[in-house]
Amino acid sequence: MNVLKETRLVALRTHVLKHNDVVARSLREEFLANEVCAISLVSSPGAGKTALLEQLLGRLILQYHVAALVGDLATDNDARRLGRSGALVRQITTGTICHLEAEMVRTALLDWSLRDLDFLFIENVGNLVCPATFDLGEQIRLVLFSVTEGEDKPLKYPTIFNSADAAVITKVDLAQAVECDLPAMHRNLQLVRPGIEVLEVSAKSGQGLDQLLTFVEQSRRRQCPGT
Repeated sequence: MNVLKETRLVALRTHVLKHNDVVARSLREEFLANEVCAISLVSSPGAGKTALLEQLLGRLILQYHVAALVGDLATDNDARRLGRSGALVRQITTGTICHLEAEMVRTALLDWSLRDLDFLFIENVGNLVCPATFDLGEQIRLVLFSVTEGEDKPLKYPTIFNSADAAVITKVDLAQAVECDLPAMHRNLQLVRPGIEVLEVSAKSGQGLDQLLTFVEQSRRRQCPGT
């Protein structure tokens, strides 16, 4: 690649990220002004984001006004699945783009009234690389990885774990069957992000869901003190 082409690519990427940060900052201000707690979920494909979010929405909707945006390359399968909870749900189909961007979130929210929401969940495209770079205006970012993915996931993808507010180890009901070393997972998380809060959950068995729900509710009280 010649120097001129490299320079143009760097300039383009810088412009894209700068625009994204401006939009994300505006979104965050809107969320705070409307007392909406925006929580994003990131993980690699198959970690169980949708299954876990389905459980969360089903529990939260009993007490709160909740909504979710779901990012995927194609299909609206996840949105239709999450819609069964009764929550307001919209799919963002990204096509060839392997992550959500703040502009996509802003566009998806245009005809929604934020003042009517308590929680907004943003499920990113399954990917542990690109989403680390793109701020979506969320106040809380959860990074998920399952016991089936290997204990060294945080070591392989440190950037996304460093950008997260908490880590969620999913599918813990399978830990023994897949011979997962949970203590090693915790050690690796602390090596990458010392002090990060870690939750172990299973969307299937319900293990850890109460603790995750408590974390989510406490996050809203911290982000929106007037609620």
